[in-house]
Amino acid sequence: MYIAKLIEKGYKVAICEQVEDPKQAKGMVKREVIRVVTPGTVLEDNLLEEKKNNYIMSIYKQGIYFGISVCDISTGEFLSTEIKSTNNFVKLLDEIARYGPSEIVVNEMLYLSENEIGKIRERIDCYISNLGEENFKININNLKEKYNIIGDGKEALKNLEEKTFAVSSIAGLLAYIKETQKGEVDNIDEIKIYKVEKYVALDINARRNLELTERMRDKGKKGTLLWVLDKTSTSMGGRLLRRWINDPILDIDEINARLDSVNELKTNMMLKGDIIESLKQIFDIERIARKNSFWKCKCKRYAFT
Repeated sequence: MYIAKLIEKGYKVAICEQVEDPKQAKGMVKREVIRVVTPGTVLEDNLLEEKKNNYIMSIYKQGIYFGISVCDISTGEFLSTEIKSTNNFVKLLDEIARYGPSEIVVNEMLYLSENEIGKIRERIDCYISNLGEENFKININNLKEKYNIIGDGKEALKNLEEKTFAVSSIAGLLAYIKETQKGEVDNIDEIKIYKVEKYVALDINARRNLELTERMRDKGKKGTLLWVLDKTSTSMGGRLLRRWINDPILDIDEINARLDSVNELKTNMMLKGDIIESLKQIFDIERIARKNSFWKCKCKRYAFT
């Protein structure tokens, strides 16, 4: 209850626990900070919306170009891209609006750019912190070995060396997550590097005026496009539908594939009914699996011997 109130106010919360067996301790039992809870690294169910992702974003600025990475630690989803064209900062604002992160970490060059940081704060109300430049450096070979790096088509990405801005933002986000979780996070194993051009560009004003996922007046869901369309039976389906509404795609083949799937369910009523009944019995597998993996790692790290 107290963590929820503090996180809502934008504070970070350090969690301390005993890390040795009290029976074997001499004097005071050893304690350590085992985790730092921040608005973007929340795992507790009562602090998360079932059908909404909780993203933390990393932004790396070098010159006029940007690298962006976002992660939902509760599901293990990790996405990255880079912006290297005209109107770069405008496109950066569009990407921020696309994800609506609850927390942003940036490198020093961007943090010291008062004009740009000021505009970001105007557009979105979230916690923004500055990471040292050293956190945005990583060995590409080590990154390839530890994570499955894929592209838009889910194929293995071969030209990672050319994605220097995306790689830098990935490094910064992984470093921050490792710092707050006090160690490696095993529930992140795949990173998708996508192209900004794959999606329709919608700025924050367009998203707000269209009321795609929240009302202008009170940011509620009722009366929005998402509210009208969301008949999903699972939390995972609800989050996927929200992403599809927030990220209108431009790829004709993928659009047609979605329409074919909808048509099959529309014309086959028995199949649709069976699927609906089956889905009603499914829990939030994404978050349960990721949470189990996360806490299993913690238990191994601090197991009493």
